[in-house]
Amino acid sequence: MIHRLDLDALQAQLAGTPLQDWSADLPAQIDRKLAIGHGDLPRWYGAVEALPPLTASQVELLHSFTLDGHTDEASRSALDSALRGLIPWRKGPFHLFGVHIDTEWRSDWKWQRVAPHLDLRGKRVLDVGCGNGYYMWRMLGAGADSVVGIDPNWLFLCQFLAMKNYLPELPAWHLPLAFEELPGKLQGFDTVFSMGVLYHRRSPIDHLLDLKDCLVKGGELVLETLVVEGDAQQVLVPEDRYAQMRNVWFLPSVPALELWLRRAGFEDVRCVDVNTTSLEEQRATEWMRFQSLPEFLDPADHSRTLEGLPAPSRAVLVARKP
Repeated sequence: MIHRLDLDALQAQLAGTPLQDWSADLPAQIDRKLAIGHGDLPRWYGAVEALPPLTASQVELLHSFTLDGHTDEASRSALDSALRGLIPWRKGPFHLFGVHIDTEWRSDWKWQRVAPHLDLRGKRVLDVGCGNGYYMWRMLGAGADSVVGIDPNWLFLCQFLAMKNYLPELPAWHLPLAFEELPGKLQGFDTVFSMGVLYHRRSPIDHLLDLKDCLVKGGELVLETLVVEGDAQQVLVPEDRYAQMRNVWFLPSVPALELWLRRAGFEDVRCVDVNTTSLEEQRATEWMRFQSLPEFLDPADHSRTLEGLPAPSRAVLVARKP
C-alpha cells in the first residue's frame, strides 16, 4: 500500500524546503502505522485495487470534482461497485466517469462560501483532519502548488487513493497520521487548514498554537469550527453529547474565537463566513446510510439539537502568522 502513497514524489516536492527532513522520515513512520493497521483495511484497499483502468481526459477541480473520459458500461459498473466498497462517503460530492457519489455533506457548498476569501495560487498547503481529501482536490483547483493532508482514518485514506488513482500526477498526498504525530515547529506551509477539528480538541488554544507552528512566517490559517452566538466571553461547553457527538468540547462565539486567535499570536484575524448547517447540506444518502443531521436535531424545533442546545452553526476565520 505504501507505494500508492507516493512518498518518493512527496520527498521530491519538498526537497530544499523546511519540510525536507520531515519528509525523509515519513516512510518509516507510515510503515509503523501500517503495521498496526485496521481490521477493515484489506477490504477497503481491495476496493481501491478493484478500480477499473480509466483515463481522465477531462479534469475539473475549480468548480467541482469531476473526472470524465472514454468509458463503457462494464467499466462504469465496475467503478460504481468498487466505490461502493468504500461506503460511507461523508465529504464530497465526486463525479467520476458518469458515477455520482452523493456524499453526506455538500462540501462543495462550503467551498463556494470560503474559496472567494482565499488566494491559494502557488501555495504549499497543509490540510489538518483532511477526511477523504475532497477539499485537497479543490485547493489544487484553486491554484495551490501542492497539498498535504493528514487524517488517521484508514477508510478516508482509501477514498482519497481512489481519486488519486485517476490523478496520479497531481501534487496531493494524504498521510494516515494524527496531528499529534507531526513534529513540532515544522514552519514549512504557506497555508494551513483546520476544518471541523477545533471542537474535538480538549485544549483549543494549544491546537491554534500547534497550527501556527506549521506555518511559515506570514503564512495563513484557515479555521472552520462550530460556533454559538454571543460576545467575546461566550463559550458553550456541552455537558455530554452535542448533536449526538460525544467528543465535542468547546463551541465559542465568533468574537471569542477571534480573541483566542489573537491570544495565540495571530494577526489580521477575520471571520469570512458563518452558516447554520441546513438539512440539505448534511443528510443521509445511498452513499452514507447512517444517521445524519436530521436525526440529530429536535424534531419539533430544528433550531435546537436533540440535547436542547443551539443547532450546528459553523464559522470560517482566516488569520495570519506574523
